[in-house]
Amino acid sequence: MNVRTPDPNPGWLSEEDLAEARGHLPMVYVEAIPVRLDGLGYVTEVGLLLQANDQAEMIRTFVSGRVMYRETIRAALVRHLEKDLGPFAMPQLPASPVPFTVAEYFPAPSETGLTDDRQHAVALAYIIPVTGECEPRQDALELTWVTPQEALSPGLLNEFTGGRGDLLRQAMAHVCWGR
Repeated sequence: MNVRTPDPNPGWLSEEDLAEARGHLPMVYVEAIPVRLDGLGYVTEVGLLLQANDQAEMIRTFVSGRVMYRETIRAALVRHLEKDLGPFAMPQLPASPVPFTVAEYFPAPSETGLTDDRQHAVALAYIIPVTGECEPRQDALELTWVTPQEALSPGLLNEFTGGRGDLLRQAMAHVCWGR
């Protein structure tokens, strides 16, 4: 029998330590855009989360969260997908954890067009097929499934903050969908 000693560094920082780190280091995140595929692998639906921001405004966003110390990218993706979409989403992680893009967020406007008022963050962005039932949890109020055409409509893209609408455009340019 193999008895393990508890990890003295479980990967979580206190709020004070996190604020200190955010002031000095880029934070590593994963972002996932859930999709539904048809039998040929074409994207038929895109899952977008609806949540309230700190100003109580309704915004659209993606599955997103920090990668913890000693956590693999795959484990972080699974943890955040389950946290935001529920335990029965049945995400289909890629065989190779190569993101469709690396998004770099800054606390002030920059050449990337992506902002996060809290920090400098580097996010590995993925398109993740899901086959199960999604039940939004945590901060998400709902998960809306839209067609790729609807996802790219100006009205819906304007519901994103911090440049995430452009990230969604990149994702849709990266996959096959019936136009």
